[in-house]
Amino acid sequence: MSILGVINSDPEIKKVIDSAIQEDPAKAYSVRYFSREDEVLEYLSYDLPEVVIVNFSDPQIDINRIATYIYSDKWILDFGIVGIFLGGKDEEESFLKRYKFLNILTMMDSYRLRTHLIKNIQIIEQNSQIIFQREFSRNLLEGASGSFIIENDILAIPLYAGMAATILSQRGLINPDHKMQLQLALAELIVNAVEHGNCGITYEEKSMAMENGLSVVELVVERCRDPLVKKKKIEFLWDIQSDKSIFIIRDEGKGFDVKAHLRKVASQDKMSLHGRGIRMASMLSTELKYNEKGNQVTLILAHDASMEQNVPAGFSKEQVIDLNKGDIVLRENEPSDYLFYIVSGNYSVFHKSKKVGSLSPQDIFMGEIAFLLNQPRSASVRADGPGKLVRITRKSFVSLIRDYPHYGIFLSKLMARRLVRANAQNVALTAMIKGKET
Repeated sequence: MSILGVINSDPEIKKVIDSAIQEDPAKAYSVRYFSREDEVLEYLSYDLPEVVIVNFSDPQIDINRIATYIYSDKWILDFGIVGIFLGGKDEEESFLKRYKFLNILTMMDSYRLRTHLIKNIQIIEQNSQIIFQREFSRNLLEGASGSFIIENDILAIPLYAGMAATILSQRGLINPDHKMQLQLALAELIVNAVEHGNCGITYEEKSMAMENGLSVVELVVERCRDPLVKKKKIEFLWDIQSDKSIFIIRDEGKGFDVKAHLRKVASQDKMSLHGRGIRMASMLSTELKYNEKGNQVTLILAHDASMEQNVPAGFSKEQVIDLNKGDIVLRENEPSDYLFYIVSGNYSVFHKSKKVGSLSPQDIFMGEIAFLLNQPRSASVRADGPGKLVRITRKSFVSLIRDYPHYGIFLSKLMARRLVRANAQNVALTAMIKGKET
């Protein structure tokens, strides 16, 4: 049974969450509630959760202080957040903007907690290997392409968009100021694919319904009573490359006249709900394009090369080294008395003068294997351009674990995951070899 950590003191919210847990047929979750600040900080530091549920509208909890604590060492406290807010009192976008440095995967109005909390947690668990890839790995960006298959459920869509935006934010590929914009733009584009594509709701039908007080959610639910409409899905594909990310949203509808629709959107008032996703996506993206049929939109977003990796609080007093193109960082066969935390830059790895790999901030550390095993360096490393590293000596590393004991838990967790992944790869390789032999 999985344990869900919830930061909340509101008895009404607790009652709704407890009901959602009890109504889960699988009975897969139990809940631990935290409301006192000392309990919250201890839980975050030592349990090192991957997902935390936070009631941002809770007047009894100082969310600002907790957010400041998280941001003070975001390298360790890099978990995903499912946020709760009280609709009618607070606004989703205000929280996303105020806490842009946090990994808020989705914000849920309290009214949909009972129906969608478990569903959202399950979606996160199914994709945890995509979201939480903070580990010692030379190939951290391998597998940075994938897809989500999304049902025609408007209320679940923000989570998929939030996961996509969080992936880029975690890896320092976009400015935090743009995370909320990307999150909202992707969500709006996916909603468009559901309502106009799969459900065939026209511009005029939507306008009339909104004038009569109906919501898009209600319109979609009405259309999905048709089994043929309900079974249609949205495919949300993403591909993170070195300099840009590509997002593709494809529906199973008949398509539409893209040019005519774009002209109609352009004629609308900027505050109109019609075409909101297209306007936001156009402002944020490097390129936004539709296929000829009109059932697929592609958003291309250039990465922000100026972004640097967060330096862990425990490393903040260590020596920072600025590098230029061609600088040699490590030399093959030299003693491994220190390792580097990679803040920025790209680096080439050479073994016996032959390039065998590359490193970037997504690899987190440089030279850690020889350092931990106390062996000579197995390769040389050269800077491909400007970069910044934090040099950590053996003495500092030991002091770090002593002064920040939760770092030891975190590092052990990362190493354990790497071992699990390596074992799984070995099992798969063995099975493949045996298959060829037979």
